[in-house]
Formats: sequence, C-alpha cells, structure tokens
Amino acid sequence: MRTISYRTHGTCSREIVFDLDDGGCIHNLAFRGGCSGNLQGIGRLCEGMKAEDAIERTKGIRCGFRPTSCPDQLSKALEEALSSD
Repeated sequence: MRTISYRTHGTCSREIVFDLDDGGCIHNLAFRGGCSGNLQGIGRLCEGMKAEDAIERTKGIRCGFRPTSCPDQLSKALEEALSSD
C-alpha cells in the first residue's frame, strides 16, 4: 500500500491524501480544506472502491462556474497515481 498526496488546483480544498493498495483500491481518502461534510462523504463513498471506478464517476464534475471540482480533482489525483505505477 502506498500513500498519495496531491495538491489540488482551482478548488477550495488544498490537498487530497489517500492510500492505494496493490489491487488499485482507495483507502483513507481525506481532503484538506474545502466543504468538510461533502468531502468526508466522498471519502467514505470511495473507501475500498477501485480507482478506475472512482475516476469514471468523478471525472468532469464542475463546481458552479469553475471548470473543475473536488471530485474532478480526485479523478486527476487517481489518474496520476495510476500512471506512476
């Protein structure tokens, strides 16, 4: 299992931290900054989920008029983590 830290861009949250196990599943997902309740919910919903499935579900989500969102930033963090394997 490895711990990933990703600095977000264009969102209220500043950082995403999570563990990725050898099977590509997400554990201990936490956002630093941002809307606490919503981001805790995302963390719990993604617990144990395959990274590819989380990317598919979160990629492209926008926050208001912003071109990205915390879930979209999560998809970017996961894609980066998977590409570095």
